[in-house]
Amino acid sequence: MHATFRLNHIEMTIHSKLLRAALAAATICAAALPCAPLHAQPDPPGTQPGSIVISGAVPDEATKAALLGRLQELYGAGKVVDQISVGGVVAPSNWEVQVPRLMTQNLKSISKGQLVVEGTSVALRGEVGSEAVRQAIASDLAGALTPSYVVKNGLRISAATQAALDRVLGSRVIEFEAGSALITDSGKAILDEMADVLKKTNPQKVEVIGHTDNVGLGTRNLALSRARADSVKTYLVAKGIAPVSIATSGMGADQPVVPNTTEEGRRRNRRIEFRVSQ
Repeated sequence: MHATFRLNHIEMTIHSKLLRAALAAATICAAALPCAPLHAQPDPPGTQPGSIVISGAVPDEATKAALLGRLQELYGAGKVVDQISVGGVVAPSNWEVQVPRLMTQNLKSISKGQLVVEGTSVALRGEVGSEAVRQAIASDLAGALTPSYVVKNGLRISAATQAALDRVLGSRVIEFEAGSALITDSGKAILDEMADVLKKTNPQKVEVIGHTDNVGLGTRNLALSRARADSVKTYLVAKGIAPVSIATSGMGADQPVVPNTTEEGRRRNRRIEFRVSQ
C-alpha cells in the first residue's frame, strides 16, 4: 500500500520563496501484492502554493474519506488536492483509524520533512524551529498510535533563524506599560533589533507569543497576552516586516519560565516569545 502526503505550505518554503515540506504517509505492503517504493514526485501542474497534495492507493473509500477528512479539517477543504486511488492494496488492521491521528497541528511546523508509515513502523524526519516543537510532535505521535506501532523521530532543530532571534533577545524582556499592551521605549529598542534580524533572515513565518505572570484573573491575563503579541506584530509591521509572515497568539500565565513567587520572576514571565515556523 502506497500513499503520499505532500504539503506545499507557505510556512515551509525553500525555493523560489515557496516553502515546501513533503510529508509522506504511507508505504504499506501486503504479502500478495508488490510494494511500490516511496518517491517524492513533482508537484502536479497548476498546484497552488499552500496546497496539500495527497496521492497514492488505499484499500477502500472509507479509508480515503478518513484521510481526506482529517486533512481538510486540519488545513481547509480548499487546500487539499485529492490524487488518491482506491483498490488493489491491503492495509493492516485499523490502519484507516491510526494514520489520520498522526495529522496534528504540530506537523505544520515541520520543514523539508517526510512522514513515512510502513506497516506499523513510523519514521519522521525534517526540521523544526525548537526542541519544544520537536518534543511536542514526538508526544503527538506517541499518543496517536497503539503500542503495536514503532516510531522513529528523526526531526532536527533548524537553528539558523531561531538562534539569531534568541541571540538578539538574550535574557532581555520586551516590557509593556503596567496592565496594558503599550510597548515601553526599552521594549521598542529591542524590537528594532529583532526587526533587523527578521529582515536579514527573512523567515516565511514567525509566531509572536505573549505571556503574562499569574497576577489577576486568568481570562484577563489571556486577553492581555494576546493583545501584547498583537502590539508587537503591529510594531514590527511598521518597521517593514510583512504582515503575512507574523502570526500571534497568547498563552496568559500558563507557561512561566520561572516561578511567580518574586517580582523578578513575575517580570521575566511577562514576556514575548519569538518562534520560527519553517
